[in-house]
Amino acid sequence: MFGLFGKKKEENKEKLDQSLSKTRDSVFGRIKNLFVASDVTPALYEELEALLLQGDVGVKTTLPLIEQLEKLQLKRADEVRGALKSRLVQILSPSGAARRNGDTRLLTVYLLIGVNGSGKTTSIAKLARYYQQQGQKVALAAADTFRAAAIDQLQVWGQRVGVDVIAQRPGSDPGAVIYDSIVFSFAHKVNLLLIDTAGRLTTKFNLMQELKKMHDICAKQVHQAPHETFLVLDATTGQNGLSQAKNFTEAAKVTGIILTKLDGTAKGGIAFAISKELGIPIRFVTTGEQLDDLAEFDAQDFVDGLFE
Repeated sequence: MFGLFGKKKEENKEKLDQSLSKTRDSVFGRIKNLFVASDVTPALYEELEALLLQGDVGVKTTLPLIEQLEKLQLKRADEVRGALKSRLVQILSPSGAARRNGDTRLLTVYLLIGVNGSGKTTSIAKLARYYQQQGQKVALAAADTFRAAAIDQLQVWGQRVGVDVIAQRPGSDPGAVIYDSIVFSFAHKVNLLLIDTAGRLTTKFNLMQELKKMHDICAKQVHQAPHETFLVLDATTGQNGLSQAKNFTEAAKVTGIILTKLDGTAKGGIAFAISKELGIPIRFVTTGEQLDDLAEFDAQDFVDGLFE
C-alpha cells in the first residue's frame, strides 16, 4: 500500500514538474542563475525583484517578499536562495488550506465556477476521471444552461469518462438541473456530483446572483453542500485572471483553485499572486490535454519544480 501511495505521489510530482517547464526555462531559470555568485549585493535583490515581476508574481506579493529577504541580512547567495524558496512555499500554503479527507457522507457535491474559456468543462472531466480512479461513482450536472455548446461539450466528456451527465434543454433553469442531478445521484448511489456552472450571463450581477442561487439549492438538498467550490483559473491570463477571480470570490464561497493551462505559459508565478491576494489554496493543476493530465497541487513540489 505504501509503495502504491509513493508511486502515485511521484507520478503527481512528475506531472507538476512537467507543467512548469516553460516557466522554469525562462524567468525562474534566470532567477536560479542569480544565486551562482557567492556574495549577496543590493544588485541581486534588485534583479530578483524585476524577475519576479516579469514572472507574474505580482507587485503585492513581490515587494513584501524582497523586503523580508533583505531584512534577514544574509551573507551568501545560497542562503538567500533557501530563504526565498521557504517563503514561496509559505505563500502557496494560505491558512485554512487543509484538504477535506475521510468524508463518509452518502453524496458529496462540488460546484465548479469560472469564466468561459478558462478550461472549466475539461477540468470537470479530469476531476471525474481522477475521483473515478479512486473508486468513487461520479456524475456530472450540466448547469451551464446559458450555452447549448456547454451542455453538448459536457455530455461528450461524460461519454469519454464513462459517467452519467444530467442535463436539460438550453435555457432551462440551472437550479432545476441541480435539483434533478441531486435526486438522480441519491437514486443511483452516486458518491460525487460535479456541477458545471455558467461562466457568463447578460450581466456580471446576474451571473453572481445565479451562482448564489445554485449554492443555496445545493445547501437545501444536501447537508452542508456544496462541500467544495472550485474556481477554475486560466494561468495564461495572468493578472487579468486574478481580477476575474476576485469577482467570483465575492459571489461564491470558494474553497479551492484549479489552475489550468500552466503548461502553456512562462508566467507560472501567477500561482503566488493567486495564493497571496485571494488567500485561497490551489488544489489542482491541469498539466496537458489528456484526461489524466491533472495533478494535485503540492506547494513544496511546485517550488522545487521551479528551481530544479
